[in-house]
Amino acid sequence: MLRRTIQQQPNDLNVQIDFSPECQEIVILGVTQSGDVFRPSDWAERLCGVVSHFSGDQRLCYSPYATPIVAAGIKCVVIDARLRTSRPDAFEFLIGFARDNDLLLRNGREEPRADIPNEHIEAAEAALAVTV
Repeated sequence: MLRRTIQQQPNDLNVQIDFSPECQEIVILGVTQSGDVFRPSDWAERLCGVVSHFSGDQRLCYSPYATPIVAAGIKCVVIDARLRTSRPDAFEFLIGFARDNDLLLRNGREEPRADIPNEHIEAAEAALAVTV
């Protein structure tokens, strides 16, 4: 069985999460505390699928509050910090997933992203009310 380990020391990636108003995003990295790549390979899409919704044309839309990305070749989930106040249960679920699976967490960007259209926010909040 092949096991891929990240060459960086995990402690270099794992920082104290800042829940201050300046912190706009929190990133869950697909790397464990021991430096192993988290499996399955589609974990980020699956996790974001929990808080996703279907659009009017029946296409799956990721919530603007939780988005899968790849950064430096590592699968990640970016959590918008506004989720902490708008849906604390969903926020705790996502952070709890990272902690339960021993995944690294770090702060994301500090400057706000461009405004998200209201219909995306409303659809995401409606989906969250049902799924979490």
